[in-house]
Amino acid sequence: MRTRMRSAPVVADEDERRERLIALYRDERVGLVRLAHLMTGSPALAEDIVQEAFLRLHPALDTVEKPGAYLRTTVVNLCRSHHRREGVARRWLERQPAPGADLPPELDETWRALRALPEAQRHALVLRFYLDLRIADIAALLGKPTGTVKSTLHRGLAALTREVTS
Repeated sequence: MRTRMRSAPVVADEDERRERLIALYRDERVGLVRLAHLMTGSPALAEDIVQEAFLRLHPALDTVEKPGAYLRTTVVNLCRSHHRREGVARRWLERQPAPGADLPPELDETWRALRALPEAQRHALVLRFYLDLRIADIAALLGKPTGTVKSTLHRGLAALTREVTS
């Protein structure tokens, strides 16, 4: 859905314009953050996307006929752009070769096995054994309960052991 722009911009005085933007922010922000959060899965990213949407609206505020619709469309488009960029980055990382041949054979084998693990297990194992973080710190960093981190570590170690010893 495209928002219609007026043919001749109406120039409002700065105080009136500021008040319109503040009122719009107060009325629309919560719903827009909820929308962006549902689309991205990240509350912090949702806040950033909504802020960006308001920044994009600001210069066009006097020419946009339906600012609420403009903001919703902008939020949806920014969320879609985020997912597109994430997909491109993920595909690029998947195409990257394993570390060079200068690694000892046992580390190269371990690296290959670690890359074969599901992302959650790989992240938990790297945080635990590479950064030497405590389980509580890993849970806080990943936003997961400590029990989930413990089971993820257990499953990851079991899978890694199977892969390396087979």
